[in-house]
Amino acid sequence: MKPTRPALLLGLALATGALSYGAVDLWLTRGTPPGVPVLAPFVLLLLAVVALATGLSLRNRFKAQRERRRDARPVDPLTAARAVVFAKASSLVAALIAGLYGGYGLYLWMHLDNDVRREQAARCGFSVGAAVLLILAALFLEKVCRVPEDPDDPANPTGSSTSR
Repeated sequence: MKPTRPALLLGLALATGALSYGAVDLWLTRGTPPGVPVLAPFVLLLLAVVALATGLSLRNRFKAQRERRRDARPVDPLTAARAVVFAKASSLVAALIAGLYGGYGLYLWMHLDNDVRREQAARCGFSVGAAVLLILAALFLEKVCRVPEDPDDPANPTGSSTSR
């Protein structure tokens, strides 16, 4: 599995934001667009905290194993693989959500006619911020679980110990 590239996440967020902006504009010709859930930023923040806590825990356990401390608890490879899958999925979904609420919030920001739109725009802003925090926490978790290349591996022509 290749590491998630931040450029991919940015492109995904921008494309989703453009589609969201256009969809809200189109939706307003047919009626009222859906509201932004109040709990959206809180759920994203909770996921960011889980990803960050998992990353910090695994980083400390890997460090203890490298230092060969007696109290080091080994990390099950399946646990690390699950953490990587969680990190990759979280970063991709958070990029989509950031784009969705970013486009919606941008449209609302440009049309702040009433209090309801201002409130919805604020919720969109908080949701985008929480999604960015989730992306950062997921990328950190993914980096913690990265396995360095083996310098003696014949598939590694450079012989360097760079990480994948």
